[in-house]
Order: sequence, then structure tokens, then C-alpha cells
Amino acid sequence: MNRITDTVKHLIIINVLMFIGTLFVGNGQLFYEWFALYFPKNDAFQPWQIITHMFMHGGADLQNLSLMHLGFNMFALWMFGTSVEQVLGSKKFLFVYISAGLGAVLFQLGYYYFQYYQASAGISNLGLSSELIHSIININSVQGNYILPEVFQKGLIEILTNNNYTGPQIDATSFGSLFEMNKTTLSSMVGASGCIMGVLAAFGMMNPEAKLMMIFLPIPIKAKYFIPGIILLDVISAISGQSFFSPSNTAYMAHVGGAITGFLIMWYWKKNQFNQNRWD
Repeated sequence: MNRITDTVKHLIIINVLMFIGTLFVGNGQLFYEWFALYFPKNDAFQPWQIITHMFMHGGADLQNLSLMHLGFNMFALWMFGTSVEQVLGSKKFLFVYISAGLGAVLFQLGYYYFQYYQASAGISNLGLSSELIHSIININSVQGNYILPEVFQKGLIEILTNNNYTGPQIDATSFGSLFEMNKTTLSSMVGASGCIMGVLAAFGMMNPEAKLMMIFLPIPIKAKYFIPGIILLDVISAISGQSFFSPSNTAYMAHVGGAITGFLIMWYWKKNQFNQNRWD
């Protein structure tokens, strides 16, 4: 069993401390709003969230699920990250880790923007001003752990009334489009999963013949098949909305972005293994 490396250890400590923050700072929700990554059109979005969300694992209202999320990610970080850091060294390992997290952001936010603008095509006939659209998409339609259309409808009526809206009638189609835009705007990202997927891709590049198993599917599969298979399942889940193993609110495209980023970095370093960028 490999001894835990320094960077991996420090990353685990930071993630655990951030999780504790979600339980005790500002009643949990305030800490979440500070450091989770929100969709840029959300009023809660702040630039630093692009980095801080990588060390967050859920809010205080979902303690058990968040703890499980943290546990799985930190176990994977220890198991695969230690091996990768031993080969790359701390600086290059941290570069892969953070870069994979940024790749995850790029893919997931890109997917959110695609959903948002696809939905916005359904309201082009309403003649809503950009300020009014901004107010509508930021309606707090959350009740408990769900975004509910009836809560959104109540907020929508209030905003349209207060702004003396006299445009075309909002029918079921345009309401559905506005609600989809609202759901996308309220979306948030937390977790080190994108970073972990980048590390897993790096591990697979270094150890293509290593046999890996999922907890839910205890069948040994070589890394060179296992990792592309995981990426494919994430793509299918993102498109279909159907989850194979993880909770349905998982940011699947973030997993894909992290894995692809890790793969590209390792591919570049391996291609240039005889110059200053070598990793092996």
C-alpha cells in the first residue's frame, strides 16, 4: 500500500476543512453560496468560485449525501493521486489536478449555456427586456431540495405584475422555456470529481494495463478500457438525464471535461518526453 504523498494529503485536508465549513459557517447555506460555483447569470456568481467549488462537497441540508460525496472523492484521490504524484512530482501533479478542475468547469458551464440558449429560443416572441429576463431567471423557485414550477410560477406572476407587463400571453410553451432558463440559472457545481477524473485519466495513461473496478460493478477491467467507458457513461447520462451509478444531480459533463483535460496533458507530456516537458 502506497504511503500518502504530501500534495494529496494537503488536498484532502483542504477538502475536509471546506466540508466542515458548510456545516458550521453561516448556517451552511451562506458558506455554500460563497464558494460553490453558480451559473454566471446567477446573482450569486463570483469569479473565485471557479476555483473554490473544487474543494466543496454539498451543503448542510444534504449532510449524508455530501459526506458520501466527499468520502468517495477523497478515497479516489488517495488511491490514484498518490501513485500519480509519485511519478510526476508535486508541482506537475497539482497542475494536472487544478487544470482538470478548470476543464470540468469549461465543459459543464458550456453545457449549461447550451441548455440556457436553447430554452431562450422559446421566449423570443415575448418581447421581454434583458433586465426583466434577468429578474425572472433569478427567481428563487427552490423548495426543500427541489426546483418547483409552481414556486417559479408564483414568482413569475409577481415580477410581471410589478413591471406592468403587457406583452403577448405566456402560454405553456413559453412558460416551460422560462422555467428551464430558471433551472439552469439556479444550477450550481461543487466537488472535486472533475479533478479526480483528470487524475484517474493520468493514472490510466501511466498504467494502461492496471485492472480497476467500480464498487457497484466488482469486475476487474483494464484501465485503458475502464476510463473511456466511464467517460462514455457520463456523456450518455448528461444527454439522457438517466444516471447509471451516481445521483441524478451529478454534473456529468464536468466529469468528461476533467478526464479529457487530464488525458490531453498527459498525452502532451508523453509526446514530448525527451524535452523539458517529459513526465516519464
